[in-house]
Amino acid sequence: MNSIRNLRKIPLRQWRSISQCATLQQGVTEAVTPLTIPPPEGVDKPVSAKLEKIVSDITNLSLLEVSELSQVLKRRLNLPDAPVMPMGGFAMAPPAEEEEAAPKAVKTNFTVKLTKFDDKQKVALIKEVKSLLEGFNLVQAKKFVESAPTIVKADISKDEAEKLKEALTKVGAEIEID
Repeated sequence: MNSIRNLRKIPLRQWRSISQCATLQQGVTEAVTPLTIPPPEGVDKPVSAKLEKIVSDITNLSLLEVSELSQVLKRRLNLPDAPVMPMGGFAMAPPAEEEEAAPKAVKTNFTVKLTKFDDKQKVALIKEVKSLLEGFNLVQAKKFVESAPTIVKADISKDEAEKLKEALTKVGAEIEID
């Protein structure tokens, strides 16, 4: 009873907006369709009866009928003829063409390796390593030379590798450039 008295106290303007909202809410609830739960992974998605009938009809066709169906669909849907692909998925080129087409890789980074050294010139080699390699003191250079075979420098240009090899071979080292 109290709620009816409260409704009577609502001004006419508010009453119209309330009734419009209620009508809108009814229209929205009628227009909303229920959500369907998607099938779990690995399970085939359910197909409509119409599509199921089409699939079963197509599977019952012979090879010639499938070919005719394909031609008719191409005409009706204005589809271009697809190029015929070999079984592997792409054409194999003759080996001679592959060699010409692929550019030969040019080595740009070289590694200088100290393989051996002359014991008589060990002191001169240690001094040369200390001066050529940054951050080496005399003790570090001595340990480095004695740990041969070892890499002197890696990922350097050919010119730098040749200069380093020349400087170290003058003082009795055997150097390899990779």
